[in-house]
Amino acid sequence: IVSEIMETNPIPVLTIQTTPFDDQRPGTNGLRKKTSVFESKKNYLQNYIQSVLSSIDLRDRQGCTMVVGSDGRYFSRAAIEVIVQMAAANGIGRLVIGHSGILSTPAVSCIIRKIKAIGGIILTASHSPGGPAGDFGIKFNIANGGPSPDTVMERIYQVSRTLEEYAICPDLHIDLSRLGRQDFDLENKFKPFRVEIVDSVEIYLNMLRGIFDFGAIKSLLTGPEQLKIRIDAMNGVMGPYVRRILCDELGAPANSAVNCVPLEDFGGQHPNPNPTFAVSLVESMKGGEFGFGAAFDADGDRCMILGQNGFFVNPSDSLAVMAANLSCIPYFRQAGIRGLARSMPTSMALDRVAKAMKVALYETPAGWRFFGNLMDSGRCSFCGEESFGTGSDHIREKDGLWAVLVWLSVISVRKQGVEEIVKDHWVKFGRNYYCRFDYEGVDPRAAYYLMRDLEAVITDKAFISQKFAVGNNVYSVEKTDNFEYIDPVDGSVSRNQGLRIVFTDSSRIIFRLSGSGVGVGATIRIYAESYERDPERHSRETQVVLGPLIAIALKISDIHERTNGCGDACWGIYSLVFKMTVYRCLYINICHYCT
Repeated sequence: IVSEIMETNPIPVLTIQTTPFDDQRPGTNGLRKKTSVFESKKNYLQNYIQSVLSSIDLRDRQGCTMVVGSDGRYFSRAAIEVIVQMAAANGIGRLVIGHSGILSTPAVSCIIRKIKAIGGIILTASHSPGGPAGDFGIKFNIANGGPSPDTVMERIYQVSRTLEEYAICPDLHIDLSRLGRQDFDLENKFKPFRVEIVDSVEIYLNMLRGIFDFGAIKSLLTGPEQLKIRIDAMNGVMGPYVRRILCDELGAPANSAVNCVPLEDFGGQHPNPNPTFAVSLVESMKGGEFGFGAAFDADGDRCMILGQNGFFVNPSDSLAVMAANLSCIPYFRQAGIRGLARSMPTSMALDRVAKAMKVALYETPAGWRFFGNLMDSGRCSFCGEESFGTGSDHIREKDGLWAVLVWLSVISVRKQGVEEIVKDHWVKFGRNYYCRFDYEGVDPRAAYYLMRDLEAVITDKAFISQKFAVGNNVYSVEKTDNFEYIDPVDGSVSRNQGLRIVFTDSSRIIFRLSGSGVGVGATIRIYAESYERDPERHSRETQVVLGPLIAIALKISDIHERTNGCGDACWGIYSLVFKMTVYRCLYINICHYCT
């Protein structure tokens, strides 16, 4: 490692006057806005970074280490320079930054834990588009490597509301392209400020080597009965990781990986790993040449799994299948499985696995931060969400490439293809038919009043035990509530986490306001789930099974009329389940996008 003193004269620390903004409350995944807001609004970026830094107690902040990374989207490099300048001015002693600013979200979590940093800043808007007209986001992960809990996000927000000045060293400049240490002398600071540019992949790769049987996976990908794979990095952060780990380390042919060059605008595409946006991967898999396929989002914490001939693995099923086969992973054979967890909107398929394994099952609100306490306290070993995110206690973030390696490990041990593994799982545990669809860009006031009025309807005594007849199906309401979570570790309470209607046959309808948007309108998400034990009925079309439940959801919410259509978009998140033609037939007149 090369260490170099970058400046001969001490760099001045300046205090700049500013005025607060009233829209910097971080959401589920930090602060997300249109890129133009961060780029063009004077001091908008600086104010938020100062709020993050000031949320850390001054005694803890002085001389501490922080990690910084990005998914490579437009404006990341400019933002990193500002973060470096402000971290130096605010007393941070050392920053560890990925080469060229690139670090996946799982890698940031890994490095924070490895070097015992106080936290890390991740520049990402996850699956949202990039570029000057796209989206930008800032996440702050705490010392356990996980996303900020509600208390930290509230502290950041309260600082942002009253902020009058920020500290910065505008003359401090770093070279993100050169690995090694760069030291800077600052005015009024005894020790030099240090920036370390590290290999984006190496520390994360070393961690994975200790979790998986790389030899077995390499044999699967290179042996006589070679499993041909197709991995789409979607021009996000995962390109270098896929090339280095799956190709160089595990022997997959170079043409197994596509779209592996991180681009500021992700090639003009949504880096969203679902069949709607990873169309080229879906088409490649349909040909039957590849036995396993995966696509990642921009920052690498989520992935979609496909089998031969384009067999789509619903994320809730993927979560349950992985949990049922964790014994295929050396890490879990050695450490054991202490508990499983899922977000409330995720299907209940995982619950049946937990029951069979005789381990605890925790149901949390949406948002990865809620899993952190469970894992830190030793209660949970494996967890996930319906939005294509899975992970374990190896770090405190969901981890897309880790999930791919879990699947490859299961395939190597069971000697079965993806579709066969999933269908065998259904035979053993039953099938949870499941879908989600989103109403995006809804007027926030309309969304608020819709959810308020809907809660009043479903929690009314008259609604309990009500029956809904749709065709030949009759659904009897058993339970309704607005989901509330009491953290079993610290006792904190999270209220208003989603409206639930549970029927006597275990079917569910859920309505939830999403907290992960970019601030342009609200997003209302509707989930439907139905359980089927009979293997003879596992091959039915999902839209046929769930159509009656969705009809009930639309009727009781009156969402189309209440939202004047559905704003900017309404689409089946899993388009292999809801092709647009089928979607149109089932939900004609939901909105002009569907009709």
